[in-house]
Amino acid sequence: MANLKSLAKDTAIYGLSSIVGRFLNYLLVPLYTHYMPKDSGDYGISTNMYAYTALILVILTFGMETTLFRFANDERFKPDTVFSTAIVGITALTGLFVMLIFAFITPISEAIGYAQHPEYILMMTIVVALDAMQALPFSYLRFQKRAVRFASLKMLFVVLNIGLNLLYFVVLGKTSVFYVFFINLLCTGFITFFFLPDLFRIDFFFNRWLFKRMVSYSWPILILGIAGILNQVADKIIFPLVYPYESQANIQLGIYGSCVKIAMIMAMITQAFRYAYEPIVFAKNKDADKTEYYATAMKFFLIFTLLAFLCVMGWMPLLQYIIGADYREGLGVVPIVMAAEIMMGIYFNLSFWYKLIDKTVYGAWFSLAGCFVLFAVNIIFIPRFSYWACAWGGVAGYGTAMVLSYIVGQKMNPIPYPLKDLCLYVVFTGCLFGLMQISKDWPMIGSLAFNTLLIAIFVAYIIKRDLPLSSLPVIGKYFRK
Repeated sequence: MANLKSLAKDTAIYGLSSIVGRFLNYLLVPLYTHYMPKDSGDYGISTNMYAYTALILVILTFGMETTLFRFANDERFKPDTVFSTAIVGITALTGLFVMLIFAFITPISEAIGYAQHPEYILMMTIVVALDAMQALPFSYLRFQKRAVRFASLKMLFVVLNIGLNLLYFVVLGKTSVFYVFFINLLCTGFITFFFLPDLFRIDFFFNRWLFKRMVSYSWPILILGIAGILNQVADKIIFPLVYPYESQANIQLGIYGSCVKIAMIMAMITQAFRYAYEPIVFAKNKDADKTEYYATAMKFFLIFTLLAFLCVMGWMPLLQYIIGADYREGLGVVPIVMAAEIMMGIYFNLSFWYKLIDKTVYGAWFSLAGCFVLFAVNIIFIPRFSYWACAWGGVAGYGTAMVLSYIVGQKMNPIPYPLKDLCLYVVFTGCLFGLMQISKDWPMIGSLAFNTLLIAIFVAYIIKRDLPLSSLPVIGKYFRK
């Protein structure tokens, strides 16, 4: 119970920084979709470029975030030695990447469609390099249970980013996508300086033998990570390459990219849960009740992601105003993308069985299978169904990886997940979502009231079945007999 309370507390802190940060970043969506008209295609360019940087960031970090937790919890090694060995390796890889991009910027910019704007690529190269350099210090903060400092730095970046965007777009009238990338570069560079005091306190030592072992552990995680991030961003990379109407590609991608922002609340919850859960899992691996703990954590993860799904869909009449009116024609993809994100979260929870027994190669194969399905769906169906193929491709890709991980995991390292309870929650959520469609064409106030009632029914079901009020912190004492 103590570990679950710790998980809940840390998830709340990480979640606050993640959810509040993403919510504040949502303020940039109406800003961008108002100042960058749909027909300019600028928002599509931004969506496409950030998809590339997300993929590159996974490659540059080389799976070392998870590897850091694995080896820092090994009593044979000092945590500072593990951290310093990992960051030296990542620094070398990142430096090589930056040199290659600057050396071959012309052919690279031509190959991905930015021959007229190589500066976009150069700026985002520096951004992703700095992000890679920050990834391990942020992970070390998680290992050290310094959740407040972690959250503070994340929030500082968000506040600074929003402030500069408002200055450039609203006050100075600089509305080109160029300034989106330029502001990101300024903010990322600024945050980097805050890690210097922590880095100077560490006695850096590169252990070559340890590094070889870490790389041996992390390369399958790298493959897993590449496949995993491709499941998230491949559609945004593939879309301009296969959409049959080149002049409309960035416009359609902009519509899809803006609507997906609403669905990303599910990614926020998964990320917050991951930040808190990952360090605990490796520490918990020595305990006798670990499988029961993992099964319980899975159950509550699914419950609260389903609640988030209902909240987003129920309050869509209001949330739709996050994006500009010209972009709202793509809102139909939101529930599909959110369903895919739930599957991704389940897959993340299922993934620990092979990480804990050092069989991370399984994760690589599962993610590659899911990635193959996603690629196939996008390449085959985007020319005909536009961004709808992107949304369903995510469901197909994550669904494939999720099912494979569960089937093999139950044979290799079985965990008694409460499948009956999980299925009941999924079916109940589906029924409530179906009822929400009744109010789809009602006036906003009536629709919000009806949908909120349905959400309250779901919450009441959770409380009655799995989370009695007496078990809650603070207010629980008023419900105890």
